[in-house]
Amino acid sequence: MRRTPIVLALLGALTLGGCSSSGEPGAESAPAAGPASADAATFAVITHGAPGDAFWDVVKNGAEAAGKQYGATVTYQGDGDPGKQSQLIDQAVSEKVGGIVVSLANPDALKEAIGKAVAAKIPVVTINSGADSSKELGAITHVGQSEDVAGRGAGEQLKAGGVTKLLCVIHEAGNIGLDQRCKGAEEGLGGTVERLQVDVSNLADVTSKVTAKLQSDKQVNGVLALNPAIAVAARDAIKDSGSQAKLATFDLSADVVTAIKDGDILFAVDQQQYLQGWLPITFLNLYRTNLNTVGGGLPVNTGPGFVTKETADQVAKLAEAGTR
Repeated sequence: MRRTPIVLALLGALTLGGCSSSGEPGAESAPAAGPASADAATFAVITHGAPGDAFWDVVKNGAEAAGKQYGATVTYQGDGDPGKQSQLIDQAVSEKVGGIVVSLANPDALKEAIGKAVAAKIPVVTINSGADSSKELGAITHVGQSEDVAGRGAGEQLKAGGVTKLLCVIHEAGNIGLDQRCKGAEEGLGGTVERLQVDVSNLADVTSKVTAKLQSDKQVNGVLALNPAIAVAARDAIKDSGSQAKLATFDLSADVVTAIKDGDILFAVDQQQYLQGWLPITFLNLYRTNLNTVGGGLPVNTGPGFVTKETADQVAKLAEAGTR
């Protein structure tokens, strides 16, 4: 399992107490605020993933751990409805929080709410999806992975595994990051990629739809899930249909790691989502107390890495502990 060089270098820099100062390139996007007092602050984390989701719970764990380290209060709220997500941002602005962390699955829908936060001189860090829109919306930095790069890497590994026709299972309508993953996979595979829209809130139906597709099109010899819960449902579909299709997924959960160890999932693309919680709170704390900014106008990448059968044992205990 790899950690990207930028993340390793960044963690080392934080240990030494430094990120780039506000005079570095890219700092012009930061809100025009002076250093705040060192008193405890409240940081609001607002995502499109509700508590109880295996992926987003790890993000929440990372944010709360960072808050505890810095003596800050961290609130986590998530909702897959962009309208409700905007309302949560508006609420955080009205409460005059010290900073906001927000995922950008639907940047256009959140543009107005984030604009209000920036106008109120509340620093914003975006995470996960929407890296291309982060700077335009006024965020001080973006933390996540390049979905295009991650998708290409997944496609290349599936090609190496013998996949020629791939089913890419999209579980959230309108999430730009998921479409980028499928497009990247198509480029990396160099073969045929079909998209299947499903509802992540109905996993039994996901299994049924994937089963039906595999039974109706025997040429499909690969399935790419974009979510750990979808991966488990797709695993069951492959077994139910009697297909020999190879399965890969984005993101980790304890069940996914077990399935990798058992040989049911070829690999998982790991964006190290714990860092997508921990790093933004760290960055907001540094900005608040010392006007540090990070990234120089470019995203801070937390992935992609790849967890395979050879590395799954090393990750299993960490996944069970809620940090991977």
